[in-house]
Amino acid sequence: MNLRRLKMLTHKLLEGLSLKMFALILLGAAISTFGIHHIHQRTGITEGGVIGLVLLTDRWFGIPPSIATPILDVTCYLLALRFLGARFLKISAISTLSVTLFYSLWEHLPYLMPDLSAYPLAAALLGGASIGVGVGLIVRQGGSAGGDDALALTISHVTRCRISRAYLATDLTVLTLSLSYIPLSRIAFSLVTVTVSSLLIDFVQNFGLPKAAQTQNG
Repeated sequence: MNLRRLKMLTHKLLEGLSLKMFALILLGAAISTFGIHHIHQRTGITEGGVIGLVLLTDRWFGIPPSIATPILDVTCYLLALRFLGARFLKISAISTLSVTLFYSLWEHLPYLMPDLSAYPLAAALLGGASIGVGVGLIVRQGGSAGGDDALALTISHVTRCRISRAYLATDLTVLTLSLSYIPLSRIAFSLVTVTVSSLLIDFVQNFGLPKAAQTQNG
């Protein structure tokens, strides 16, 4: 792809997106990936949602994550396109690219905080907070950072429930199924982190907005 075509594609992708929205998406991507890379991945806290489902399909059916992840993500985004529209997908594409870039950045830097493996409750709380605030900022701009968010937003839209309930429904379902191969003691900390992140995503998305503009109370 030549430079001119790249500029045209970039312009089309960013069209209708203010500098403030773009900056908040970048900030959200930085915060959420920082927590996942520096806390969750180091401490082994299991995820719910699509990530947890990928691990389940690998465990139960031997389907590698490299195959399961794009299939599940594409399925979630197709559902989101049906109910949330093309603008949502455009903002999500920018968000997903930002998340990918920040993952790459953290992976090429030394760890910037101590290993919390010996303090799983602290890891669960801090990790959940980073994901909640980071993803909440992205969701507030009208997009998603991955298939998990697209699925939760679709469920929230269709059922008219608060987004925190949609996140918890998918996370708790997957974590319950994960008990088939993960000890309860490890799942307990995952329950803490998904509860914290779900509530914070809801809070950040609606903070300061008039009641009429907030998600449905359900």
